[in-house]
Amino acid sequence: MKSFRSLVVLSAGLAALAVALASGAREEPQLTVEQQKEFLRTAKLVSSRVTGEGVTAPRRCSLSDGTITHDALFQSVDDRRSSMEVMGRIELNFVDSYLYNLAAYELATLLGLEKMMPVSVERELFGERGCLSWWLPAQFDELTRLAKKILPPDPAAWNAQMADMAVFSQLVRDTDRNAVNVLIGPNWEIYMIDFTRAFRLWDTVRAAELHRIDRRLLGRLEALTRDEVTRAAEAHLTPGEIDAVMKRRDLIVAHYRARVKQLGEVRVLY
Repeated sequence: MKSFRSLVVLSAGLAALAVALASGAREEPQLTVEQQKEFLRTAKLVSSRVTGEGVTAPRRCSLSDGTITHDALFQSVDDRRSSMEVMGRIELNFVDSYLYNLAAYELATLLGLEKMMPVSVERELFGERGCLSWWLPAQFDELTRLAKKILPPDPAAWNAQMADMAVFSQLVRDTDRNAVNVLIGPNWEIYMIDFTRAFRLWDTVRAAELHRIDRRLLGRLEALTRDEVTRAAEAHLTPGEIDAVMKRRDLIVAHYRARVKQLGEVRVLY
């Protein structure tokens, strides 16, 4: 059984790998999203190595289509248990699955947040189905930034990205949105990685973590339909998981509408 400590180490390993890859990365190829997806689906595996701990550890992959060579991360974990001890408590219906990375990317795309996540596709490698994600450039992760007390050059832009991430994390009910799962790009872009422990069946949100919101994101949340989510993510989520997303959507929208009524648009929307 994979212990919680191993899960934390694995999560930290993903972020450390991202920063290490970026530090020696080739110049980023200028491809569209669809071109990136096609590359991930079809490019030849040149080399790979296991990272982290345990039999479900992710692999760093070097891929080439004969013209472009680029790195990607392959995760094939799909651990499902009736119960699991996590941080001293028992979590029922525990799931740790690569499918949630794919679902998170599709949902982020529906909401206009796709630039905050790596392009990801499902692919079979090493005899396993898994999520293969385009490697993004990164200066460091959020844990490193905090430890070194590095301040973002544009606090307003930074706070807006952090607010977007907070909303999305509550929508997908990610239980592992920690500082090592937040990467910072060369222009201070925030990238969210590793959603394998998201999409819980819980119909609650942590309202205390939801302060301000981009009015465009709020509008997209209000307009989001179950049919849209189903079309985008039914290959990765169960009907119950989709229902839970929509219930949390309702709670998030209601929360912000109440805040606007109480505090006014200027203090809540940007």
